[in-house]
Amino acid sequence: MNEKIKRLDLTSADGVQLNLNALYQIAPSCFTEARDPKTGELKRVVNFDALRQLLGDNAVDESRETYEFRWVGKDAAKAEAARAIDKTLRPVVEDSLDWDTTKNLYIEGDNLEVLKLLQRSYMGKVKMIYIDPPYNTGNDFVYHDDFAMSADEYDEASGAVDELRNRFVKNTETSGRFHSDWCNMIYPRLMVARSLLSEDGVIFISIDDNEVENLKKICDEVLGENNFVAMIPWRKRTAKSDVPFGVSQDYEWIILYAKSNRFCASVEGKERKYYTTSDFPNCPWRVHDLSKQTTASERPNSYFTIINPKTGEEYPANPNRTWAITEDTFIQYYKEKRIVFPGDYDFLNISKPVLRYWKKDDIKKAGESFGRVAVSTKLPEDIGMSQDGTKEVTDVFNGKIFSFPKPSSLIKFYLHIIHDSSALILDFFSGSATTAHAVMQLNAEDKGNRKFIMVQLPEETAEDSEARKAGYDNICEIGKERIRRAGRKIKEEHPDAKHLDTGFRVFRIDSSNYEEVAKSPNEYDQEMLDLFANNIKRDRTDLDLLFGSILAWGLQLDMPMQTEEVDGCKLYTVNDGDLVACFAENVSDQVIEAMAEKEPLRVLFRDACFDSDDKKINLFEKFKQLLGWTDNEAYNNIRVI
Repeated sequence: MNEKIKRLDLTSADGVQLNLNALYQIAPSCFTEARDPKTGELKRVVNFDALRQLLGDNAVDESRETYEFRWVGKDAAKAEAARAIDKTLRPVVEDSLDWDTTKNLYIEGDNLEVLKLLQRSYMGKVKMIYIDPPYNTGNDFVYHDDFAMSADEYDEASGAVDELRNRFVKNTETSGRFHSDWCNMIYPRLMVARSLLSEDGVIFISIDDNEVENLKKICDEVLGENNFVAMIPWRKRTAKSDVPFGVSQDYEWIILYAKSNRFCASVEGKERKYYTTSDFPNCPWRVHDLSKQTTASERPNSYFTIINPKTGEEYPANPNRTWAITEDTFIQYYKEKRIVFPGDYDFLNISKPVLRYWKKDDIKKAGESFGRVAVSTKLPEDIGMSQDGTKEVTDVFNGKIFSFPKPSSLIKFYLHIIHDSSALILDFFSGSATTAHAVMQLNAEDKGNRKFIMVQLPEETAEDSEARKAGYDNICEIGKERIRRAGRKIKEEHPDAKHLDTGFRVFRIDSSNYEEVAKSPNEYDQEMLDLFANNIKRDRTDLDLLFGSILAWGLQLDMPMQTEEVDGCKLYTVNDGDLVACFAENVSDQVIEAMAEKEPLRVLFRDACFDSDDKKINLFEKFKQLLGWTDNEAYNNIRVI
């Protein structure tokens, strides 16, 4: 056994490695081994000649003309989506609500960085994403990701960074890269977000005419043209008179893409009429038209005369609307008693044969979608407009503190049609947190257990705005307060919704919990050398270390957590033993025994827990003895930071 304890990888998921892993699953023959020039270690790499042979004539030479969507900066944006980052999410317990019990999350920070940090824990876990990104009108904020510039170069060029070096500037029409900037902003975010969607998941994106064509092309590339579901028009306002060319553009668009063909939307349909008759006791049935809108030339095998075997009455096919079955199928269906003729039942008013369907077969075929029908791109009449969203926020805050929020009825409709009452919902342009409001509202109405993750950059509110006057310095403060207030109101309106979760855990993106120690020898002084013994930043708490490790180990941020003290050391237990951690100094055998009693799946320490290498090595033997772990199990289940 390797007696050196493995360190926990605290960077975000490496997008390149994720792509390699996915390719290896479908084409392992294209991989070989090569020595890493940096580390000297062997690693698995792609043999492009083998991959090209596997693809045959479907591999494209770069010099050939191809159909693709290009813009300035696309290659850098694509590379940025795959680049790992060395940041963390720090818990903000004082801003949270119902920290110990809630399953909802509110995360403050650049959403591209947040999405990367969520990959290990939430890959394939999100059923629905809704985003309302900047529309590129020339007046809104976009995340300005200039990948070609260093941070210092960017600061000098724009001067638009916050204290955490999050970058955001107004993208005005004077910018020489107006559409390219917007494409560079949205492309990597959709690339990373796609990995979070479950196989039956879906993304809804609100957009207006400024970038709808570019967004559609990007989604075709990132999510797959075959996974395009629909483009739904949403009426945002009534007609205006003072508009260019005399035409009022009153609609925006909601673009839907599925992760795969496993997604299926539906709404309640009109209740079908089933009959219960004495000849089929306990087997309700319904009838359906037996003809089909095809001509005799199109379906010659279905152009025949049906004869009622009991009466001899004939029913010739219509040459412009043939039967939906062939003559052989008619004989089979008649034997199965699935053909119903006029006069068979007094309560049926029919003039030609119809097809019988049993309710039990309908239920078996439709499964959970029984009684539901396809969703129309025409939204229901009760879906609100922008003015309704504004009124909703105004009512919550007793003042107009947020411009152009979407009405929660719109998001609630999306939640409804995915037909999953326990879905995880992500909105990484959360704004005033309309999506969180809609999730809580629908959960109260149908007793669902949907969970939300809201992500928002802490954009400052304008100094002369109503929001600033009301004490809200940035959009995150508005979003969190809306969830608190809307949650209280929903609970008052639904006193029977005892299960309702209106809380949220707050996290804030920040630099790594650890000091940078990768310097050349002549750069160190004695104080810096101390970093090797303890490289954790002085302002970081045990909770910072715990949740940074939770993310790195791929556990979810909403898991319950318990703390206790043993022999003067604080122990943290996540989700009844999924992870047990201790960050105290001089960990004793008593502490290790207490940790082992929890039968943990993962064990975490920091370097400072042990004052000698001997104690680290002894750690393996202790857990092997107490838990019956093998050498490999001890090596894989124990980490240090």
